[in-house]
Amino acid sequence: MKLLLMVCVGIFSFVSNATFAAEYMDKTPFQLSRAFSPGVITQGGKTVWVAGQTATKDFDGKDIANNFEAQVKQVFGQIDQVLKDAGGSLDNVVQMTVFIKESRYGDRFVEMRKDFFKNGNYPGSALITVTNFARPGIEIEIQAVGVIGDSCSQENRCSVRK
Repeated sequence: MKLLLMVCVGIFSFVSNATFAAEYMDKTPFQLSRAFSPGVITQGGKTVWVAGQTATKDFDGKDIANNFEAQVKQVFGQIDQVLKDAGGSLDNVVQMTVFIKESRYGDRFVEMRKDFFKNGNYPGSALITVTNFARPGIEIEIQAVGVIGDSCSQENRCSVRK
């Protein structure tokens, strides 16, 4: 009975921690239109530093070299997988640095990012244009930070302005 209680408490703790993300600070209309938050507040939780993700093949092995939109979808999928392996998901991303090869992709990236963060809890972000990447055919690289099981959230605000 004691073991069962410990298991139930452990499961409840994991599930309740998984529901907390972070506190995404209020956004201006411009920040909403560009799908980023001015700041994200965390307090506690497990921090996952996701290495820069690129892709020239999708999860099925299909060649997506030089295909910006396919690479965006694949890279977000890879980030999600890294965070799932750590007990979270894309919902736990609090910061990202995005590198794109051509500035003409900037607006399209912003529109696509909105689809991955439907709840409006956009990560803090930088969008940088680079001359080239380490391998031919790469159009985008995203580096991210996720916080899993944080005590801050929209319901449990940690910011000074509550």
